Amino acid sequence: MTVASQPHTRPRVGDEHAIALLEEIVSIPSLSTAERPCVDRLVSRMQCLGLRSFIDESGSAIGLIGDETPDATEIALLGHIDTVPGDIPVRREGDLLFGRGTVDAKGPLIAFAVAAARADLPAGVRLRVIGAVEEEAATSKGARFAAAHYHPRACIIGEPSGLCGITLGYKGRLIARVGIQTDSSHSAGPEPTAAELAVGLWNQIDGWCRQHSADKPGAFDHIQGRLRAIRSTSDGLHDRVEMTLGFRLPPGVEPREIEQACRRFADIGHGALVHWEFSGQEVAHMADRNNPVARAIANALRAHGHTPVPKRKTGTSDMNVVGPIWNCPIVAYGPGDSSLDHTPNEHVSVNEFLSSIRVLTSALELLARELLAQPH
Repeated sequence: MTVASQPHTRPRVGDEHAIALLEEIVSIPSLSTAERPCVDRLVSRMQCLGLRSFIDESGSAIGLIGDETPDATEIALLGHIDTVPGDIPVRREGDLLFGRGTVDAKGPLIAFAVAAARADLPAGVRLRVIGAVEEEAATSKGARFAAAHYHPRACIIGEPSGLCGITLGYKGRLIARVGIQTDSSHSAGPEPTAAELAVGLWNQIDGWCRQHSADKPGAFDHIQGRLRAIRSTSDGLHDRVEMTLGFRLPPGVEPREIEQACRRFADIGHGALVHWEFSGQEVAHMADRNNPVARAIANALRAHGHTPVPKRKTGTSDMNVVGPIWNCPIVAYGPGDSSLDHTPNEHVSVNEFLSSIRVLTSALELLARELLAQPH
């Protein structure tokens, strides 16, 4: 791993410095699997903030601050540095900062780094800021490495919740790719086309998802299926269709249950060959709303004059990866409106970003003291 030396003094990180850092990191492209230039810059900047910074074996940016002893109580601040594609010119318009990653999720990640630098930690506590790679890919490379090699007593996931939101859970996920092949036939003939068979297959699966969820109270409890992509080709002898389906899974529904349901629809007749491939399997993860991390953030929000709002997200995050392994108190928190994730209008309120840093700083100080008071 690449290590940067620890600064001799701990600088004060003002609001303008925090804004400039966010704008700088957002300005460096960091698509999944191509994050290294941005990781290098963040490691350098975290060193300037007073964190002991380096790149771990997964390629993620790591910043440590606080007690250096092996048995210190560690709090993980797990954000991600990668983004989805889409070039959004980085610019300020009044209070708003536009750019890919301002919301998902460089805004929360930089808020973590600045809050860690500002927090007044008691002896015996260490913060680990993680700018994980490949969160936007099904691989979740950075989070999987972290889950296997770090051992925090508490964790905050860096995802947009809005200033007052505390995200307690995320749905699970499954990605399915299905290929359909038929013999070519004349377009005026009676045989259905491969494209028609594919649409019929999707309609069957979508109907099964809706029926399964018909008696469930809300979206978080539904199996949500989406037709994410469809492509047809022909070589004159065979017609082929490839579809990518995405499923979001509520607590209690395992990915293998959806795989089995999909395979039951494989016999679509007309001599069609159907081939399934599955990836991105994650189970839903829900945290206790009264766990120490949730309490610390809620109390910090109240101390700064805000009202906490618990949330459950229909998407998936690195909480799904590390939560079942670390088995520690965990929530997700960060500035930004998650409805802007992956959109061409992605932007964050600068005032909200700064307010979230103040909340996080207070929350980390509260959480550190509570964890020290608890037996291991």
